[in-house]
Amino acid sequence: MDFKNKSVLITGASSGIGKQSAIEFAKLDADLILVARRKEKLDELASELEKFNATVLVCQCDVSNKEQVKEMSKTVLEKFDSIDILVNNAGFAIYGSVKDLTIDEIESQMETNYFGMMYCIKSFLPSMLEKKSGHIVNVASVAASFGLPGIASYCASKFAMLGFSEGLKHELHNTGVGITVVSPIMIRTDFFDHPSFEKMPKYSPTSLSSKTVAKAILKAANSSRLEIIVPSVVRSAVWLKHTFPFFINPIIGKSFKKQLDSIK
Repeated sequence: MDFKNKSVLITGASSGIGKQSAIEFAKLDADLILVARRKEKLDELASELEKFNATVLVCQCDVSNKEQVKEMSKTVLEKFDSIDILVNNAGFAIYGSVKDLTIDEIESQMETNYFGMMYCIKSFLPSMLEKKSGHIVNVASVAASFGLPGIASYCASKFAMLGFSEGLKHELHNTGVGITVVSPIMIRTDFFDHPSFEKMPKYSPTSLSSKTVAKAILKAANSSRLEIIVPSVVRSAVWLKHTFPFFINPIIGKSFKKQLDSIK
């Protein structure tokens, strides 16, 4: 897809993958709608994007709040009529066992990671369908395929995102609107700045840069595939897990459980 003058809305745009994706789209002459809770960070990014002569609209919004999403979408659609690409990137994790996490902590991850995605899709999909074009990119994680101790509630939100996307993809057949999930492994961003990760090693040697994932998001915005796993070699691990769960699940579970037990 030629992104020149295409309107691209990115949630969680204030840092990490969202910020880098905005930069990569701006380089290709897209118009940006930047959505996040921290307006000062969005304003900083908007200033940074001025060098690309990009049209930028800043929208302060907590996507876990459906009323705020309604107001945000109203503002966006008044300016752009419809958007061409919706990147649902906002998300976070709280590390800890299910028995130790509060119900509020578990719910908060589902509210942002899953319901936030759904609120945005419900707000912008009708206009995409009306003009018979557009693409939704949902940023999930390899955790959408592996239930892992310590991040069970985060995994649940990403499993939900992937399942929702797969079902919606079938519904969108022959409408002109596409949907693709980007599922990366660990990324070097402020994702791990949450206090619950304090005792964990921040990044593995195989962790990805936000630019690598941003490039995958641009690819996804013009892809007919349901899911793009980053890096692609990890797709073999997902295949093994689904094909030989009785063999793979105990190995993965034991490894991550050991890490969880070690920080208590």
